[in-house]
Amino acid sequence: MQKASNSPKIESARGIAALMVSHCAGMLDLVALPLWVGTLVAYYRLNPQQAGTLPTLFLIGASLSSVFFASRFNRMNAKWAAVMGFAMAALAFTLCFGQTTMTVLAPLHFVGGLAAGSALSFTHGTIGGALNPHRVFAWAGLAIGVFGIIFLGGTPGVLARFGGATLFAIFAAVMGLAAVMGLLFFPRPSQQGEDDRHESDTRAQPLSRAVWYSIGAIALLAMTQAMTLSFYERIGMERGFGRELVTLALVIYGVVTLLPAPLAGLLEKRIKATTVISVVPVMQAVCAMIVTHTGSYAWFAASGALMAFTILFTHTFAFGLLARLDTSGRAVAATPAMLMVGAAIAPFLGGTLVKFIGFGAIGYAAIALVAMELLLFNLTRVAVRSESPLEQTQAV
Repeated sequence: MQKASNSPKIESARGIAALMVSHCAGMLDLVALPLWVGTLVAYYRLNPQQAGTLPTLFLIGASLSSVFFASRFNRMNAKWAAVMGFAMAALAFTLCFGQTTMTVLAPLHFVGGLAAGSALSFTHGTIGGALNPHRVFAWAGLAIGVFGIIFLGGTPGVLARFGGATLFAIFAAVMGLAAVMGLLFFPRPSQQGEDDRHESDTRAQPLSRAVWYSIGAIALLAMTQAMTLSFYERIGMERGFGRELVTLALVIYGVVTLLPAPLAGLLEKRIKATTVISVVPVMQAVCAMIVTHTGSYAWFAASGALMAFTILFTHTFAFGLLARLDTSGRAVAATPAMLMVGAAIAPFLGGTLVKFIGFGAIGYAAIALVAMELLLFNLTRVAVRSESPLEQTQAV
């Protein structure tokens, strides 16, 4: 637990800014996957399965470190854990620059994932200690939207001019910025969050059924998103839309990511969290099928953007729900593991489907994943209703 008295509070402008940058760096894959995989195919001449393997290794590393550190969130200094994690991730991506072989890139991606996942765990655990975690996480989601526009709008041109290796320099710069911001402004938990986590840690209560159902569902939410997004750029190029229109679709994707988190923040008291998580993910299956089967550019661009809206809107409500169901901070500190264990499987799974069947297989796989996702989210809704009157009034 962070002790530094000179650190700003979460609700301060400096504290929120540091958490927003940290969230963007830790969730880099949410924005970067299409260019990540596309660059490895186009510039490094890897096949889809190989190209999917490298982000998968990064995400596996992030998942493993998040699982390890989430249960230790209250025993460590959150600020220094985040700073060191992002600094190590920056170093790993810096070492990737100029390398072209899988034997070198693979272990560096895995180490980078271990480092970034640990940093993101302490970032999300700290957000869970806010007076209103839902609202702070909505601010972090807005930051992802701004970052997405800048990254997806500017990176393709930079890569075209300076080469594919520049992608790793950009990744390193993002991680480095998060380390510096964390060093300067990483906040301490709000008093209420500190007291709640201390009390929960003392009692060491096991996580409830509702929390475990949500953990599984969020992993599937991330898997469906990452599986489709990983090959979004390649699908567009394969359909003959051309570099300029595919880049425009990625910019539209980035612009749309600005909307869901603020909207989720505004609707926090107007829509039940369990209603959102039990219904909205249906859009993932619909959009994944359209992206992988349509020959229309308009439908392709719109469906990709709506997939981004779906995961960000749903996850903001799911994060707020988890923070209320588990006040120890362990569940929200494990958010990177939930997201990345699903996302880790996705690029390799998607690449394998594309290699042996074709892009259309991704859409059908998305339907199966969303069906399981909806089952678990609806089990969460039922479990929350049955657990306690307090949870019913606050979380449902």
